[in-house]
Amino acid sequence: MLRGLTTVAYQSADLDAAKRWYSGVLGIEPYYTRTEYVEFRVGDYEHELGILDSKYLPDLGGEQQSGTPGGAIVYWHVDDAQAAYDRLIELGATPHQPPRNFGENFVGAAVVDPFGNILGIMQNPHYLEVVERR
Repeated sequence: MLRGLTTVAYQSADLDAAKRWYSGVLGIEPYYTRTEYVEFRVGDYEHELGILDSKYLPDLGGEQQSGTPGGAIVYWHVDDAQAAYDRLIELGATPHQPPRNFGENFVGAAVVDPFGNILGIMQNPHYLEVVERR
């Protein structure tokens, strides 16, 4: 079901500072910028490293509270985000972020596995473009 890594999404209370810092670390500017999110393509497989302004977390169902999961969400490419999400819930995961369209046909969701880890899944057109080129 998990075909490959698509996106690692970090959070920051200061998106501009995080954008500058990661631009310096990576030596590149983000290829994608929105008010609440920036994203870089890095490495041999052009993996996506995203940074989400943490003030948007409550809108995504991920508000940080004591005892709740936090930190980075690593998204794995799946062919059907809703079907994969439903299957993970069926197998004992609990909902974290229901499937939603992030824009431009990137559909993602996240669950908490039975061990407390956040598992992200995403239909990711960029991942498929890279696979096609290989």
